[in-house]
Amino acid sequence: MKIGVIGATGRIGQRIVAEAVSRGHDVTAFTSDPSKIPADGGPNVGKVAWKTADVLNTESVSQAMQGQDVLISSFGPGMGKDPQPIAAAADVLLKAAEKHPSTRLLVVGGAGSLEVAPGKTVLDAGMIPPEWVAVPKAHQEALDKFRANTTAQWTFFSPAAMIQPGVRTGKFRMGGDQLIVGENGKSEISMEDYAIAMIDEAEKPQHTRKRFTIGY
Repeated sequence: MKIGVIGATGRIGQRIVAEAVSRGHDVTAFTSDPSKIPADGGPNVGKVAWKTADVLNTESVSQAMQGQDVLISSFGPGMGKDPQPIAAAADVLLKAAEKHPSTRLLVVGGAGSLEVAPGKTVLDAGMIPPEWVAVPKAHQEALDKFRANTTAQWTFFSPAAMIQPGVRTGKFRMGGDQLIVGENGKSEISMEDYAIAMIDEAEKPQHTRKRFTIGY
């Protein structure tokens, strides 16, 4: 399978690329900054084609989609960063996807819009400090844009409330719109296990035009 990954130099993007490569897929890694392309090819030398793509430019994303079975966007500014590009990127990704109806679009989303009770989200519950809510709200806006689209083959993948580098266990739970909380009372997932579930979805789509989530 041909899989493209936008934001391939980011912490989640790197792990998605590694997971896809480990399964033998034909991977193209995209970054907006040519200086971030590993001079020696990186840990996946000889197994990944590196190219540039601007997730805020429709023509650039359309070119990135060309010939791909799946395009995964792991683009997203971190907490405390400018949130505006998140919703703008959603518009661009959907416009490009409309031009490539046979290419599936998988998107790394946020956890703030997940429900902790019927009709009540993580954001509604005040679980995120006020100084950090801008990015989760932008991810919510992006999700609304995807849900309004009924033609592109999009999937929005929200992580657990806490996602960070960790161990690849292969043991986790999957859900839809509800936040997954473990027996320890925490909602968490490693980036490595998140990458497993992302490539699982790429290989065997279960959530076309839907949002899904993950957690321990």
